[in-house]
Amino acid sequence: MDQHSDDAPSRPRRRVTIADVAAEAGVSTAAVSKVLREAYGVSEEMRTKVRTAVDALDYRPHTGARTLRGRSFTVGVMLLDVAAQFQWEIIEGISTHLEPTPFQEVLITGGPDPARQRRAVDALLDRQMDGLILITPGMGAAWLEELGRRAPLVTVARHGPAETYDSVVTDDHLGAGLVVDHLVALGHRQITHITAPIGELARPSVLSQTPRLDGYCAAMARHGLSPQVIEADYSEAGGHRAAGQALDAAAPPSAIFAGADSSALGALRAAEERGLDVPEDLSVVGFDNASVAGIGRVSLSTVDQDGPSTGAIAAELLLQRLDGRADPVHRVITPELVVRGTSAPPG
Repeated sequence: MDQHSDDAPSRPRRRVTIADVAAEAGVSTAAVSKVLREAYGVSEEMRTKVRTAVDALDYRPHTGARTLRGRSFTVGVMLLDVAAQFQWEIIEGISTHLEPTPFQEVLITGGPDPARQRRAVDALLDRQMDGLILITPGMGAAWLEELGRRAPLVTVARHGPAETYDSVVTDDHLGAGLVVDHLVALGHRQITHITAPIGELARPSVLSQTPRLDGYCAAMARHGLSPQVIEADYSEAGGHRAAGQALDAAAPPSAIFAGADSSALGALRAAEERGLDVPEDLSVVGFDNASVAGIGRVSLSTVDQDGPSTGAIAAELLLQRLDGRADPVHRVITPELVVRGTSAPPG
């Protein structure tokens, strides 16, 4: 019988190795390793040669071997809630920045409870993540510092100094001031701010709601106005409850500054339920510039803090950490006010 007939079993294809890639590209295995690790000091010519060889040979690093060598090429990303739209825009930036690298993000939700967040982080570490990106982590400052000694770490939306990890934040104080200045310029004097609870954290190591509250209070004082603050979770339900409380008061505001777009959506629903026209009877401004804010029927005035760019910066900082940088880096995003259809002079 012909041993080369179509019915004969084919031999398993040999796994392509890093040495094969190096031979194909005409470079050393060390050079291939540098390109795959996105290391510093690699020329664009070298990067092109190696990437071309990787594609030609369909090379895929062996996960088990990588883990044994101390690398799994996975990045653990903790977000607060799957319903938090703006956090997904940050993740989009992380994913897009990691796409041309060997690293793959692995997502986990931490929820609002710091104890649950700590368990989520431990679950990521148990799975041999090479590094971590934590979005709005609510753990104590000392715990984060210790975590930064255990693994390369970048936090997003966590303000305050850090010695062992990197952070990316928006200038939330400035962003809140932009909102107040905008509303005051329109003629508003009764401006209610919906903020989120600070929890167990204390200044200066806090989440974004605290500098937003501080910026609002400072801007109101600068204009000679009295702050009006209501605490509620950053969610549509929380914004609805807080706005309802404000609008049902004896002296309701003419404008509401919600500390998150999700809360602003709840405020819009509360206004509609009371027969109020926005912006004729009530101006509403949010914070985030989540994609829903730009939908025509919503047309929410808000503060843009560029979620995709925030995620990309966080991913780049983590890659630098993985390549050996030890000094902490603190990046600040400058926000911009986006005026749409929910803010106007008071009626």
